[in-house]
Order: sequence, then structure tokens, then C-alpha cells
Amino acid sequence: MAKAAASRPQHAAPQHAFAKTLKTFKTASGKTGQFYSLPELAKQFPNVSKLPVSVRLVLESVLRNCDGKKVTPEHVAQLANWKPTAARTDEIPFVVARVVLQDFTGVPLLADLAAMRNVASSLGKDPKTIEPLVPVDLVVDHSVMIDHYGNKKALDLNMKLEFERNEERYQFMKWGMQAFDTFGVVPPGFGIVHQVNLEYLARGVHKTAGGPKGDVYYPDTLVGTDSHTTMINGIGVVGWGVGGIEAEAGMLGQPVYFLTPDVVGFELTGQLREGVTATDLVLTVTELLRRAKVVGKFVEFFGPGTASLALPDRATIANMAPEYGATMGFFPVDDKTIEYFKGTGRTKAEIEAFEAYFKAQKLFGVPKSGEIDYSSVVKLDLGTVAPSLAGPKRPQDRIEIGKLAGTFGELFSKPVADNGFNQPADKLGQAFTTSKGTTIKNGDVLIAAITSCTNTSNPGVLLAAGLLAKKAVEAGLKVQPHVKTSLAPGSRIVTEYLEKAGLLPYLEKLGFNVAAYGCTTCIGNAGDLAPDINEAITANDLVCAAVLSGNRNFEARIHPNLKANFLASPPLVVAYAIAGNVTKDLMTQPVGKGKGKDGKLRDVYLGDIWPTSDEVYKLMKFAMNPKAFKSNYEKVSNKPGKLWDAIKGGKGQVYAWPKSTYIARPPFFDGFEMTPSAAASGVKGARIMALFGDSITTDHISPAGSIKASSPGGQYLTAHGVGTADFNSYGSRRGNHEVMMRGTFANVRIKNLTIPPKADGSREEGGLTLFQPGAEKMFIYDAAMKYIAAGTPTVIFGGEEYGTGSSRDWAAKGTQLLGIKAVVARSFERIHRSNLVGMGVLPLQFKGNDSWDSLGLKGNELIDIDLGGDIKPQQDAQLVITKPDGSQQKVTLTLRIDTPIEVDYYQHGGILPFVLRQLLAA
Repeated sequence: MAKAAASRPQHAAPQHAFAKTLKTFKTASGKTGQFYSLPELAKQFPNVSKLPVSVRLVLESVLRNCDGKKVTPEHVAQLANWKPTAARTDEIPFVVARVVLQDFTGVPLLADLAAMRNVASSLGKDPKTIEPLVPVDLVVDHSVMIDHYGNKKALDLNMKLEFERNEERYQFMKWGMQAFDTFGVVPPGFGIVHQVNLEYLARGVHKTAGGPKGDVYYPDTLVGTDSHTTMINGIGVVGWGVGGIEAEAGMLGQPVYFLTPDVVGFELTGQLREGVTATDLVLTVTELLRRAKVVGKFVEFFGPGTASLALPDRATIANMAPEYGATMGFFPVDDKTIEYFKGTGRTKAEIEAFEAYFKAQKLFGVPKSGEIDYSSVVKLDLGTVAPSLAGPKRPQDRIEIGKLAGTFGELFSKPVADNGFNQPADKLGQAFTTSKGTTIKNGDVLIAAITSCTNTSNPGVLLAAGLLAKKAVEAGLKVQPHVKTSLAPGSRIVTEYLEKAGLLPYLEKLGFNVAAYGCTTCIGNAGDLAPDINEAITANDLVCAAVLSGNRNFEARIHPNLKANFLASPPLVVAYAIAGNVTKDLMTQPVGKGKGKDGKLRDVYLGDIWPTSDEVYKLMKFAMNPKAFKSNYEKVSNKPGKLWDAIKGGKGQVYAWPKSTYIARPPFFDGFEMTPSAAASGVKGARIMALFGDSITTDHISPAGSIKASSPGGQYLTAHGVGTADFNSYGSRRGNHEVMMRGTFANVRIKNLTIPPKADGSREEGGLTLFQPGAEKMFIYDAAMKYIAAGTPTVIFGGEEYGTGSSRDWAAKGTQLLGIKAVVARSFERIHRSNLVGMGVLPLQFKGNDSWDSLGLKGNELIDIDLGGDIKPQQDAQLVITKPDGSQQKVTLTLRIDTPIEVDYYQHGGILPFVLRQLLAA
């Protein structure tokens, strides 16, 4: 764990505007603590007692940190008077208790901090001026890939490869650990950041020295540089994913600013039916809330069904808040939370303080219907949830298991515009033989992965997978030979309880050996398929599938050659690995043929091998062992592993930037001056880099997954002497802007609609554009360099939900480095919009039914964007389109710089120069 902050603000009561709210509470053992009391604040603002629990926890931070400067008494009053359906114009300065990072986003963040120290040093300032003011924990979980699988040596071999590929990155992390006082690293091989956060990093409450009346306690809050940080909402912690850009500002003393949110209450009633899993529930919740349009809102769960849910089930639902679009999927603290803290080995003193604090704040327990005022309410009877999968391209597209085969058959021939694959129907059942004699068909499951933070932290679904594997093996079933299987738990604890429950050997017999502890298949680290299979897919344009227990299935994310990707519960992943094809209806057709004890082959159905709730429940005792949790996480500091111990990091307070294709000094502070140059009030004479449709994700924009040798990124690495086998992934090279900017908008599935359709109406895929004037086709990166050399700004046009998906900084950083000055879209996803502002790129939104399509844009026009004089949040802006014939069209847009602080960020050229100027001036 990161060391506690070297200096925390002391809470001197006399100077505090709300000094009267500082009260005391007692723990069960009689220990006294102080806290800023919300019940006391409610005497001044009676509205407080009806506020959503999540809003009250944010209010506590605003109240406690009210210093009259960054946080004012007006901020406290505004939030205390929150109304369910008021216009959202006030911004909240939210000071978090800590920051959590994963390594893909953590390394570029560390690179930015190191570059800031270079600037401080060059200006004659103390480099230690740049220091995180809150504890920061980086969990290395995104770097391991599934190269080896299906055998006992897979884990060791994959970890050795991971360390070979990432040595330069890990040396940089070790430099960071000695250079920064409040920066800690959980080394590779311990688990996925969100599960480690749940089981180990989350403290419940924090405290700071408060004098004779006891320490001042406050609730755990955080931001994380991964969108699934929301998993921590399952234990009552307020926190969400932000880009590393915002996280850096939060680390360096800036509040996290956001607009006062709507809070959608989600009332759960009833209970899940036999055979229905937490995964089925979360896919149903995701579908419902996407339909309810909760982007940018808090979702807070309440009601008797919520109170009945086990803690891991709550965490599974909270985890997928990015998939349903909410800022948070929040569950209040109650007895189940306390049980979880006990079961995961937290100390008695910590648990007592946690429980006593939340009871003193009157924030303990799941609210009942009518107790809280919500902006709106969504309801779900748990008894209506059915076994489901989601896909083939988006997490919110839920399909009941009995409809999967039919749905896939329909989508196979539907046009791409209707989410289909545009294939002739008679090709669906055809068999194709690879050069090595393997037979594959459309719909074949080629990757079956028990993976990702969402489900591998949930003992209920993992034990169910193990039980299904046991019954399948006993029934004589085997996994189809073309399926690449993997088990990548979110924590070593999972392996321990699967072993103790006697289930791991059965999973291993079906090829589900532990292959990694980390975020693997879900983020594109599935490793490659066999070369002959890749060749057959490409040569015959096959639509093959992955089935994974993850949360993301966007195009080209899992594997560039797999077009259909389905999210499913771990037991269903095992079932589909056995079935081998998604066109098999597992509700009516056998999963496979198994040999009985008499040696005869017989049909085995899903119902024959599906575990009962009682069978799962009987094994749950193996999953919550406090001693096992304590022993495991003590090893983070005292026994991190030989591979990690062997890594030698640099010394000193300023990084020397040795030559590396992994880590390079970022260019964002080149030419830095203490006074910002005047920001342009708009864009003049810009060319259109791309016209995009709806649901362009950060996976489409930001480089992810493997690096193709023929791409600009691959060409750069080859030119620098890196062999194709050592390219690693884009994610692992996020610390090198030269690779990352070449991979921006280079996704193999992205469709730039400036390029005219083919004769059959289909669209060319890949990161291409038409350079104007002249319409010469080239890579977006190459065109960007030509436009920059000519001094020509560029803009992007998008559709609905631009920037959906992971909190990828590089989607914004790459956009900025390619010289793109503005993005105009129908709507934006929350994190990407704020990241664009954070990098000094203008986000603008069409009004009403306007779109680039309705305006008839082709991509050969010139674009002006006029913001008028002084920039104001959410003001109108004028879009002026000049066509090749000289005619002009004018349209009014909304500027999506949403808050006053974002105006400052933009005028400073981004959030990082803004914060650096503040730190150096102080």
C-alpha cells in the first residue's frame, strides 16, 4: 500500500466555517473519534436527511474540506440543498481520500509527474514540489497476456514473458516508488486492481490527527484511472473512474470537479430464481439502465432486494456502471458490508471504527422505499431475471440464453447498420478446414475465458463454474479442440478457495488452468489464436466468437479477428467451451455427448450439469477466510516474488529518461511558461479528419490490443529495431507518445465515413482518411502530420455516445497530439468529454436533431468554429461550414466545456499545465 500522505490538512476547528459540525463518536471498544457530522449540518439544512446516501458522502467531503478557497461555504450550502430535479449548473469540488491506478494508465501518469519534475528542476524549483498529496496505489494487472494456456505451466510461463516484455516499465515504476513518498505499487501476479481494491486497499474510513478529542475520521473515497473503479461502490465507497489526466490533478491537490448529479434510485425487490446468476442480474441491470439514459448520473440501489444481495453480487453490479453509463452504481453500507470486511481480514479496530462512523452519520443500512428523494426511480423484481448473455458488440445488448442461437443467425445476414455481419445466409452452416486440418465454422467459439474484474471477484459464479466443470467431466464431456480456454482470477484468493473446494482439478481437465492473475481477455490480452485459424478466418471472412465473463465486448477488443463477442457468467463460459459454437441452442439441444459409466455415448444437456444454489452455497465457506486474505496481502510488501525483486529501478528525484521504446518524456510540457499563451476562441480554416457514426468507443479512438507491423505504430517500432515478436501491446507502450499517437484512430474496425462506401454498400475499415484537398487516401496519423506541417487545424465529427468505454487518457492525448482542435458530436460519454477538455481539445454538441449527416457533410469542407468573446460553460458556439464551391452554412452548437474550472483548464492549454503552474507558483 502507498504510504499515507506526508502532510494532510489539519482540521483546526476555530477557522472552519462549520466548526459546530465537528462532533465525537465512540466505537464498540470505547475509543473516541471526531467527525464532521451530517446530522448536525441537517439542523441548518433540513434537506440533508432526505438526500441520497451517495450525495451525503460527497457532501461530507465538501463540508470537511471547506477552506474558503477551493471549497467555500457556498459549495456546502449548494449541495446540502440538492433537489432531485433541479437544473444542474453548480459544480462540486470533491476532494478524494486516495487515488488508485492500474499500470496501463498509471505508467503515463507517472511519466507526466516525472516530466513535471523536469520542468520544476529546469526553472530552479525543488523537484519535490511535485508530490502526490493523497496516497496513490498502482496495481500492476494489465500487462500479462495469455500466450500459454491449458496446462499447469501456463501461469509461470505467462508471468516470465510479462516480465521480459515489460522490464523497462517496471524499472520506471520502481524509480517512482523511491522518488515519491506517497506512491505504492502492488506488483504483478497479485490480482486485478478492482478486486485488490475491494479485498485490501479499501479501508472503510480514514483518519487524520485531530488533537485531544481524538482523530478526525472520514469515509473512504477515491478516483481511479480505470472506468471499473466503480466496483468499490459495492462496499459503500464513493468513487469512480476518471482519466489519468483528472487523477493527476486530484493527486496534486486539485479537487475533482463535477456537475451536481441527478441520482437515479434503483429499487430491487424479490429474489433471484434457481439457476440465475449475479452475471445474469448485472446484464439485465445494464440493459435497463442504458435504456433509462443514466449517463453522467449517480445510480443508487435501495429496497429489500438490495438488502438481500451478497456483497460480491453488489460489487458485480457496481463494477459495470460504465456499461450502463452511470458515474456510479452505489450500494449503501450495512451489515453485509461489515461481514465482508470481517471475511477479508480487516482488523477489529478498523471494522469497529467503520461501523461506528457510519452509524454516527446515520448512513448505515439500505434505505427503504420513500425514505429518500431520488431524481427518478427504476424498479426490478429479481424474480424476473433470466439466464442471459450480452453481445455480440455491446454490453447492453442482452440476449436470453434460449434466443442466442436464433439471434446470431439473424445478425449473421443483417446489414452492419443494423448491428449485423452482412454475410450470405447460406454460408452460416458451411465448414472450413484450416491448413493444419482443423475444421471451423461461423459461430465457433474460439476463445472461452473466465476473466475480468466483473465476475472473478464473485465466489458465487466462480464456484458455480467449478461445479459445472465437475459435473461435465463426470458426464464425460470435453472442450472442443478449437477453443482457447483460460482462467485469469482477479486474486490469488480465488485459486485458494477453488482448490479447497476441490473444484480446480475439474476446471483444469477442461483446459481452464490458471493462466494469469490480471485483466487479460477483457482488455485484449487474450493472446493470439493459432496461425492456421487466423488464416482461415481471414481468407473466408468468418464470423467466429469469444465467450468471456468480462464487461467489455466492443469491436476488435477481444481479438482483431473475432467479430462476435459475448459476455456471460463463468459457468456459461465453460458450457459454451464444451458446446463449441453459439448457434447451438443450449436450452433445447445437448451441450455435447458424454460417455457414461457403461462406455456408451449419450446426450448431455445444460440442465444435467448446471449446479443448484444449494450446491454453491455449501462451498461458500471456503471463499471468506480472513487468515487467507491477511496472509496473501502481507506478501505485497514482504514477499512480492523473485521476478519483481530482480527489477532494478533508477534512483534520484528527477528521472533521467534512458533510451526506451516503452517510456519517453511526454511532450505536453515542451515550451512551458508560467504564463499561458492566449487560448484561441475557436477554430479557423480546419479540415475534417473524420466523420464517424454512433457509439465510437475509446477502443476505436485509443490504441489497444496488438500492434500490426504494417500500421504506423508497427512501422515506428520496426524502425527502432524492435522485432515483431517484441511489439507487445499498445497498452504496455502507453508511456511512449510516439507509439501511442501513431495508434490513435487506428483500430482495425473503425469506419471513417469520409471514405465513400464500396459497391456493395459496405464501408472500409481501419484508421484511414482522405487528405484534403485532393482526397488522397492515407493513414490518419500520416494525414495529421501533413496537416500539422502545413499549419492546418483539423476537427472530428461523431454521432451519439462518442467516447463510450474505458477511461483512456490516450483517446484524448492522441487526439491532441494529432493536431485535432475540436470534436463535434451528437452526445459524449462522461469521462472522454472531460478528458478532451483536460487536453485542451474543444468538445461541442449538436442541438436538437442536427447531425453531420443531416448537414450533408462529405469531408471535403472547410470548418470554422466561433466561440465569440469570453468563454462561458455550456454556451452556444457557431459552426460555419464552407463547401468546395464556396457556399456557406451556419449551425449553432453547444460548447461542452461544462464548468467554470474547465474554462480555466482549456485556457491554460489543459489541466496539467494549469496544475503545474499552480504548484510552481506556490
